[in-house]
Amino acid sequence: MKRCSSCRIAFPLAAMFCGMCGARLVAPIAKRRPRFRRPRVSKRVPIALALSLAIFGGVYGLASSLNVSTQTLGAGNTSVAACQAGTLTASYATSYSSSLTGYQVGVVTVSGLQSGCFSKAFKVALTNGSNTSLGEVTGTAPSSGTTFTADFTSSNVLAANVAGVNVTITG
Repeated sequence: MKRCSSCRIAFPLAAMFCGMCGARLVAPIAKRRPRFRRPRVSKRVPIALALSLAIFGGVYGLASSLNVSTQTLGAGNTSVAACQAGTLTASYATSYSSSLTGYQVGVVTVSGLQSGCFSKAFKVALTNGSNTSLGEVTGTAPSSGTTFTADFTSSNVLAANVAGVNVTITG
């Protein structure tokens, strides 16, 4: 049955016009049941997860293959004892500097030197919290004794900025 859109009276499907008001009758629209839609899972999400897992695995694998030893140096932050088995100990003296308006590092004393490192070249570096060098002094270790010094007086390094002392002996 068709219904008039103006007066809402029902007419047979064959009628073209409303018998009451003369308005054109429109065929009824069949009601459709809503189709069930499955939620769409984006293909990008699984691909992105798989790709990130592959990249992480590759980087982690490469990082674990880097090593530090007495013969080779890949990357790392460790002590490599090539000329001695013991640990070196570094300490420094400070003095007040009116030109720097604070305490500056004077002489760094390195102790615990063993005979395997006698007469070898050394470098003592003072570093800040981000491991950036604030000053370096190079020299030659003594041919006897267990201590040596590096003078940083002319480097004008504020003691408040020093977070580490790095000692390197080569040769």
